[in-house]
Amino acid sequence: MKKELSNPQFFALIIGTEILNRRRNDKHFDFLSKELLERGYHLAGSFIIEDDPALIIQSLKFLSSQANSIIFSFGGIGSTPDDYTRKASAIALRDGKLIENLEAKKIIQERIKIMNIENPQYPLKMAQLPRGAKLLKDNPVNKMPGFYLDDRYFFTPGFPNMAHPMVVEALNKFFPSKKDKEIRKTFTVLARESTIIDLMEQVPSNVDLSSLPKIKGDKASVVISLSSYNLKKLEEVFENFIQALKKRDISYHLGEDLNN
Repeated sequence: MKKELSNPQFFALIIGTEILNRRRNDKHFDFLSKELLERGYHLAGSFIIEDDPALIIQSLKFLSSQANSIIFSFGGIGSTPDDYTRKASAIALRDGKLIENLEAKKIIQERIKIMNIENPQYPLKMAQLPRGAKLLKDNPVNKMPGFYLDDRYFFTPGFPNMAHPMVVEALNKFFPSKKDKEIRKTFTVLARESTIIDLMEQVPSNVDLSSLPKIKGDKASVVISLSSYNLKKLEEVFENFIQALKKRDISYHLGEDLNN
C-alpha cells in the first residue's frame, strides 16, 4: 500500500439503473461492507447511481478527490451500449482515451474460442481500457477480467457472482487484515438522548462515538457505541462515561436492547 494511503477511505460506487428502478436488488453494499469490517476497515460511503455517463464521470471525480480514497465500482464494464464505465473511468481518472490492453485481449480471445462466442468484435471491446490499467482476474463465471488503476480504483462487473471474487482478490492483494482491529463497547442508557449530550461531548476525538435514540411508548433510551483501536483509551472513556451515569443515578445496561 502506498504511504499516503495508510488511512484509506473506502467507497462503493454501484452503477445500475435496474437497481434504482427495483428490477434487481443490490447485493454489493452488504458484501463489501462485511469484507471490510472483517479486515478492520469500514466503508466511508456507498452510492447507487444510474447508467448515465456524465453522472459516472462526476461521481468518480468526486470520490477520487477525497483524501486517501479507495473506490470499488460495480457495473458498466461490459461491451453493450449501456456499459459506460470503462470510458467514464478514462475521462475521470486518465486522459480520456481507451487503449487496447494486450493482456486483457489475450484472455478475452481465449474465452471467445472456448465459449464459441458469435460476433467476437463485441466482447473484444472489453479489452479497451484506460491507460495503465491492470487486471482483476478472479471471475469464476466466464473468466472475463475486471481492471484497476493506481492500486486504488477497482472496476468490476455488475453481477455479484463475478464481481465479489474480484473484490476479495483486490483486498487480499492491497488491503489485508489490519494488525490493530477496532474494539467496540456498546451500552444502553435508560434516559432521553438530550439528558446525556454533555457526556457525549466529553468523549475525545480519538474515540469514535455514535448514539441511537429509541422511543417505545413512554419509555426513552439511547444506545451508545464507543470504538477505538486503542483498548486502554477505550476502557478509560467507557469507565468515565459509566461513572458519570452512576453519579446522576441514570440506569443503563451493557449491550443493545434489540427488543426496543
